Parts: sequence; C-alpha cells; structure tokens
Amino acid sequence: MVRVLLFVLALLLVPAAAPAERQARTYTIEQLMAAETFGGFSFSPNSRKLIVTSNRTGIANIYVMPATGGEMRPLTSSTVETVSSLGYFPHDERILFSSDQGGNERAHIYVRETDGTVRDTTPGERHVARFVDWAHDGRSFFVQMNDRDPRFFDLHEISTDGYRSERIFENDRAYQIRAVSPDRRYVALSRIVDNQTKHCYVYDRQAQQLRQLTEDGPVACEPQAFAATGHTLFYTTDDGGEFTFLVRQDLASGERSIVFRPERWDVSSAGFSRDNRYLLVSVNENARSRPYLFDAATLRPIPIENPAPDASVGLLIANNAPLALMTLSNGATPGDVYLLDLNSGERRLLLRSQAPEVDQADLVAGEVVRFRSYDGVQVPGILYVPHGARPSERRPAVIHVHGGPGDESRIGYRPLVQYLVNHGYVVFEINNRGSSGSGRTFYHMDDRRHGSADLDDVVAARDWLAREHGVDPARVAIQGQSYGGYMALAGLTFRPEAFAAGVDIYGVSNWPRLLAATPAWWEDLRRLLFTEVGDPERDADYLRSISPLFHADRIRRPLLVLQGQNDPRVQPAESEDIVAHVRANNVPVEYVVFPDEGHGFRKKANQITAYRTILQFLDRHLRGSSGPTASE
Repeated sequence: MVRVLLFVLALLLVPAAAPAERQARTYTIEQLMAAETFGGFSFSPNSRKLIVTSNRTGIANIYVMPATGGEMRPLTSSTVETVSSLGYFPHDERILFSSDQGGNERAHIYVRETDGTVRDTTPGERHVARFVDWAHDGRSFFVQMNDRDPRFFDLHEISTDGYRSERIFENDRAYQIRAVSPDRRYVALSRIVDNQTKHCYVYDRQAQQLRQLTEDGPVACEPQAFAATGHTLFYTTDDGGEFTFLVRQDLASGERSIVFRPERWDVSSAGFSRDNRYLLVSVNENARSRPYLFDAATLRPIPIENPAPDASVGLLIANNAPLALMTLSNGATPGDVYLLDLNSGERRLLLRSQAPEVDQADLVAGEVVRFRSYDGVQVPGILYVPHGARPSERRPAVIHVHGGPGDESRIGYRPLVQYLVNHGYVVFEINNRGSSGSGRTFYHMDDRRHGSADLDDVVAARDWLAREHGVDPARVAIQGQSYGGYMALAGLTFRPEAFAAGVDIYGVSNWPRLLAATPAWWEDLRRLLFTEVGDPERDADYLRSISPLFHADRIRRPLLVLQGQNDPRVQPAESEDIVAHVRANNVPVEYVVFPDEGHGFRKKANQITAYRTILQFLDRHLRGSSGPTASE
C-alpha cells in the first residue's frame, strides 16, 4: 500500500509535459490572396450608403452597400485599369474617382454619373491630375494639374454643375497644393527646399501675395486643413524638434497655438469631418496608425477606445450622423471594417477581409522590435516569426527594406510577408537609419551615406536575428522594392558575403541615370533626392561609387529582379542593365517583367505571380531541395 502511494505521489510530482506548439497550416499564395482589400470609403450625403474600393475581382473597383451593412454591389467593372475612389459628391450620389493607364502615373479625375456613365473631368493627353479637396459649399472641387508646364501643378477649380474648369493658382516653384479656405481666398501650400527643410505657405488670392508661415532653417511642415469659419489654418510641423505636432494659426493676426503634441510620435494627418463637428487626428505610434478625436469648436479631446493597441487603426466619420468606420489590421488581418457608434462606443463588424480558406490563427501578427546596430544606434523594425519556430532549427530569413529612401514599414497586412512566414521564413521589415517615424535625427542619419550606413544596419540585423531569433546567418536574403530594391542590389554588391541571395523589386541600379531621368511631375521629389542622395552633375563620381551597376562584377550571390514595364520612376533600363551585368558573372539571375504594371504591382494576378516567383527563388537558393515548394 505504501509503495502504491509513493508511486502515485511520484507521478504527481513529475512536471506535466508542455502542450505541443500549434503548427500552422501551410497555404498557397492563391489562398492568401483571396483576402479582400478595402479602401476608398465614402459615406453618401445622407450617410445611408457607403462606397468602398475592393480588389475582389483581381482589379480594384468601386462598390456600394448600405452603411449599416449588407451586400456590396459593383458600380464600376474595370478589367484593365485599377480604380481609386475619391468619394461621393457632397450633395448627390455622383462619385469621383481616379485612374491611370497601366501604372504610368498619368492619372485623371473621372465622374461616375448616377446613370452609370463616366466622364473625364480633366481631359488631355500628357498631364497628371491630382485631387485636392471639395469646396466647403460642395459646389466645386479642386484639382492640381501640370497641363501648363509638366514640372508644376497649377490649382484648378471644377464646378459640380457642368464641370467647368478654372485655373485659380499658377504654380511656378513646385509647390505642393494642400488645401483651400472655405471662402476660396487662401491656398495652403508646402514646398521642399531640400531634404532637411519643407516650408508651409499661404497664398492670398485677393491680395495676390504669398506668405511663408515657417521660419527659415531646418523644419518639416505640412498644411492639413482650414477651419470651417474664419481664416485659421491647421498644419503639422516639427519646428526644429524631433517629431511633428499639430498647430493652428490665425492668418489675420499670425497668432499660433499648439493643438496636439504627442510625447514622442509624429502627427501624420489631421482633418475635419464633413459636418465640421469633429477634428480627426492620426498619429504614427510605433509604426501603427492611431486616431484621436477632438471637438471641432472647442478642440477638447473626445475619448475613443483603442480596441487593438497592437494594430493599425483607421477612422472615417460619417457626414451627419454620430457614426464612423473603423479599420483594424495587425499584420495577420488584411483590414477588417467596423461600424462605430461615436456616442455609445459600440462597434460591430461590417466587412470581413480574411480569405475564406485561411484560418487567421495560422497567420502571424507583426511585432515592433528594436536592436542595437553596429555603432550602438537602436534600429526598429517589424518582426514575423513562424508559428512553432525554435532557436535550434536555424531557419532561413528575409530582411525586407522599404522604399523611399525615407519611408517606413508600418504594421499592416502584406500577403508576401505572410506567404513567406507561412512557409517557414523569419521575416524582418527593417526601418534602418534614414527611415521616418523615429525622429528627425534618425531620419537624417543616412544622408549622403546610402549603400553604406543604412546597409550596415541590415547586416547588423542579420547578425542580431542569428543571435536572438534562431536564424541561420548563412541563409539570409535581402529584399526590397524601389529604394529597398536598390538596397538589395547594394547588399549583394558592396557586402558580397553578407547575404545568401537578393530580391530586387523595381530597384535603382544606376543613380546618375535615375536622378537625371526623374519624371517632370516629380520636380519636388527631384530636389529632395538631389540634396539627400546626390546631384547627378556635381556628384557624378560619388553617385557612380554607390551605384551597383558600375560594380556588378562583385556580385556572386543569386539575384531575382521584378520590374513593371510602365514604371516612370525606376524605368526598365535600371533592371535590364543590372541583370545583363550579373549574368556576365555566371551568377544565377532571374528576371520577370510585368507589361501592365508601373511603380508597384496593383493587379492581383501579377501579385500572385510575383510572390510565387519570390518564394520559389528563395526555396531554391536558401533551402536547396529540402524546403517546401511554392505549390505546397
């Protein structure tokens, strides 16, 4: 009896076995891409209907549905060009939208009439049209176009009755037009002086005078919106500090006051609801969007619950009802849409974005982390680790570099990331020095040091992933799009032993050529790049020294290049030349061109092809024959 009791006691003292780590189901890219992406939301004038842009057919089109939920009905049926909704007209159910041709960025502004017919309100052959805003009284809308001079965007006012167009501001210095006052007297502008400075201005149409609102010297300023009454402009500025905050300025007296200043994050945008009851402010908090609400009259905060602290949250307020749309995405969800009651705080699911065959529990939410780089600087990024990963496994990894150069990877759903993670890769979206979101000092740490100071952050990230997250340092690929594509090429060229392979998605290979050939309508971007990266005339030798094309003989690791044939910024020659030079090294190179895409792949079929190609390439060169294939 004693032996039995001792035996039972011994069993009770043995630690229970830990539950087995959940193994995620593996999905095809088609299954993951069956998720629906929503955007372009707009409430009808009476707030009873809602239009939304969706890619459910493979190409973005506009749909309409009851604002409280129900079936989505298509309003456009494009099978060739993507359509971007700009919203309902203020007083009727006509719809304004934008579209270009094959990604060439020469967008025009179209009206869908209530009978379904479509009209181009900005006709012409060679110009670009960009929507600015609706007039306060709803009788017109404002568009900027470069039809007079391809370098400069003039401001046009287009009537909602007959679509008559009038040029009301002639732009001669590459100002960016941001807002028009309710009485149409003032035009709010910004202008890039160099990569350190962006000033705010107001043009007084009555006095025909231009006034600079910001002091000379390094500052980042951007007009946001005019108040509904009086001549008060709201704008964001860092005023020489680290992060941008929201201020308002009385244009008559010049008096300025701070409206909202987060402790350590940037105010990204601000605007008023259509009924002018609310001021909505969006803040970039640790690579996540978070909305803040204020009473428009008193500027007192209106508390709203943050339902998902780890997610990016978007908010759109209805026109004349205490309702709002709330979008949520933590990386594992494409962006579910909720209807929020601003009075009660209650919310309910309106649109579910998840792919029907995909269990959300199998996907991985991004985690914002920081690591100490080669010189001690703390570098942030978003980390995705596969379910069930263990340090002893020494997994392959992909370090993804964003575009820009000064952009930032943010929390949100990206099918390519989920596809790679779901197939066993650790993915780290690095926000290397030079990225936005981490303050002015961090943003300028890579100035005139591209392909070296920022690239060494990526190398340091590889070593950190190996130490802390079970990554095999010999099986790490560098990947990126646009400027990130340049970084992928630079990694293989200037740190030829650091990465096992590179994925260049429409990246820069020849800086002198790219900077000299920047499209005319990117005159403001040209000035920024000339001062941040280099001037193709004065800095020709330096730019050649950081261009992978002129040092391609150093590349010894496999390379995949993806390119849009209609890309007006990073033109196909950038990819064609680097592919030819690397092939001359007898290095494995794969090259895929999409004839109907530009700077970014927008059609679902092309995205599927691109992402499958990337996984197959990585499996071949980081896993050999031992890893799963893209079809599994």
